[in-house]
Amino acid sequence: MSAKSHSIRVGQLEVYAEEDGEGGPALVFLHYWGGSRRTWSEVIARLSNRFRCIAVDLRGWGRSDRRTDDYGLFAQAEDVQGLIEALKLKDFVLVGHSMGGKIAQILAGRRLNGLRAVILVGPAPPTPLIVPEEQKRSMYAAYTTPEGIGEALKAINHRPLTLAQRLQVTEDSLGGAEGAKTAWISQGMTLDISKQTASITAPVCVIVGSADQVEKETALREALLPLVPHAKFETIDGVGHLLPLEGPVEVAEAISRFVGHLAA
Repeated sequence: MSAKSHSIRVGQLEVYAEEDGEGGPALVFLHYWGGSRRTWSEVIARLSNRFRCIAVDLRGWGRSDRRTDDYGLFAQAEDVQGLIEALKLKDFVLVGHSMGGKIAQILAGRRLNGLRAVILVGPAPPTPLIVPEEQKRSMYAAYTTPEGIGEALKAINHRPLTLAQRLQVTEDSLGGAEGAKTAWISQGMTLDISKQTASITAPVCVIVGSADQVEKETALREALLPLVPHAKFETIDGVGHLLPLEGPVEVAEAISRFVGHLAA
């Protein structure tokens, strides 16, 4: 089945997504801060023979609209929910990485019709991340030049990326809207969504990298399990924070296993 592209109006904005494959449940992929739908390309290439896979550009990233001053997580969740409704998905799984994982928690907490499960890949926790102002400034500065992104990659990934992956990450990160870059640092990281996460009743799988220095497994267990005690954790050895890029084979296998267990 050939890939399809969608540009769907949600409110005043156009949300862009690409889909490939067929089969249920549909998998809806949400990317990290600085990424795009392309973050998931290598994972989807290994899943589209079994599942309908839909990768979303969050507002301000990739090809999605950036004509807005609101890049808050709840606004981004509204975009994704609108896209799900426009595509008439009746049986789907949310798959969110890092910032996308926090947005997935907000959506899963709404208990959307048709939501089968949620898969959180190196997710940002529901509780606020307290980051010193100097570190926030450094985070933003790293996303303004190719050199800064290269330095950031040294800290967040463990397995070396290919040249093509590095070029993609650089292009996606530099191409993000100014507001999208600053909103996560100024608002998203510190937003407390514990109430929303605690409302999740769908099955939850948390996929973490053993070498992830951004979202460490111990801290994620402490943050998530009191709110979603039914969450299942799966660890991928030797992978850092960019799991969909560093370990697409292992991530795809973990997703396939979990979704397969749901069907069973």
